[in-house]
Amino acid sequence: MTPRRKISQKRLPSESTVRIGKMGVTEAQIKEILKQLKTRRKVRIKVLRSALANDTLENIAQRISSETDSKVVQIIGHTFTLYKRK
Repeated sequence: MTPRRKISQKRLPSESTVRIGKMGVTEAQIKEILKQLKTRRKVRIKVLRSALANDTLENIAQRISSETDSKVVQIIGHTFTLYKRK
């Protein structure tokens, strides 16, 4: 079993805790994601269709992961999960 699979199989938040809307990724959302990563280590983020008009889900996920120094663990539909080690 790969390390990525072990991380993704551990208990994930059942609902997305952050939503990216038509404004795209804002500084306030980055701060909120960092705060949640610090307390939970895993954050599930949903990208609304209006945000996908200008960018792809993969690009949004990679940009957020690089700004928060975390890893994209899983992408399903319009939702992705970030993980950050302590």
